[in-house]
Amino acid sequence: MIRSKRAPMGVLLYFAGTLMLSLYFTFAAVQGDYGVFQRAEIEAEGRELTEELEIVQAEVARMENLTRRLSDTYLDLDLLDEQARDVLGMVRADEIVIR
Repeated sequence: MIRSKRAPMGVLLYFAGTLMLSLYFTFAAVQGDYGVFQRAEIEAEGRELTEELEIVQAEVARMENLTRRLSDTYLDLDLLDEQARDVLGMVRADEIVIR
């Protein structure tokens, strides 16, 4: 019986299929919907949103402070005077307006 030195076709197909599957899963792990690049983008977006949340929370705290200072229970006369003159566009006789 004569034996050929070539590998059987099934073994070649098996290794080719295994190689293709491993390349596909490697590509999906790096660039897929749940891959490394997507995760990095999500983490960066999370950091941006956290920073934006801190800015908004500071603005809300400032507005709450101003609201409290103009409330019925606590009235800041200086703030009330400033707001009234700003809204009405009025100045006192002893003030100088610089534009």
